[in-house]
Amino acid sequence: MMVTTIGDVLIDVIVRLHEELVPSDDAAATSRFEPGGQAANVAAWAAALGAEARFVGRRVDDPAGLLAKRKLDALGVDVRGPVGEGRTGIVVSLVNQEGGRTMASDRGVSPELSVDDLDDDWFACDWLHVPAYSLAREPLATATAHAVAAARARGARVSLDLSSWTILGGIERHAIARLEPDVVFATEGEWMSYREVVPEAVVKAGAKGFSVVRGDISHSYEAAPVEVVDTTGAGDALAAGYLVGGPQLAVEAAARCVAKVGAMPEAP
Repeated sequence: MMVTTIGDVLIDVIVRLHEELVPSDDAAATSRFEPGGQAANVAAWAAALGAEARFVGRRVDDPAGLLAKRKLDALGVDVRGPVGEGRTGIVVSLVNQEGGRTMASDRGVSPELSVDDLDDDWFACDWLHVPAYSLAREPLATATAHAVAAARARGARVSLDLSSWTILGGIERHAIARLEPDVVFATEGEWMSYREVVPEAVVKAGAKGFSVVRGDISHSYEAAPVEVVDTTGAGDALAAGYLVGGPQLAVEAAARCVAKVGAMPEAP
């Protein structure tokens, strides 16, 4: 199986708080610098779970970009797309003592990927996974629509992660409907707002697990019991597991992700 993703490769600065933030004062924390980006994360987890995986995106050979590229290479991800000028984006993820996180995102050069940067053969795959981030800004949004058409022409199915309420607010509904995704990954609130556009959804409920919804039929899956260290990337691991092996692998992948720091799996 080949899973291809299109979108962002970034660096996550993960700040694990040991106490509550105090306005205008200090709080003890531990910080890590790890590769991330929703599209890159899904490709990384797909590879770690036994699939062939390809990431397509615009990159920079700055120190942050080289770190991310080395991690994807070590996991066996086929990295495609132009390497140009600019800077790799950075996401600051504040993780509280319960493992929940709040993010501040700078996407760097990722949204600058254009149709002219693409080779249609990159999208010969079983699944093309599209984060909503890839629909939020041009020229990446147009490049993503082109990638979806190229993947469909080669027999691929398309999955879409609705990603974030703040991102969805800047995307026209018809842009999502036009993709005609085969499956959507979403929170309950996101799903209720977009359920008319897809036949199948994986509705995420955090520590409670998730439900697979097909029409009027819904089946729930409990999250695996695990000590939560960091929830960054858990939804991406879940999505990769579902695409590669279905609901049970999704449960296992999400559990592996939250039990460690960072959005990507450990490299072998």
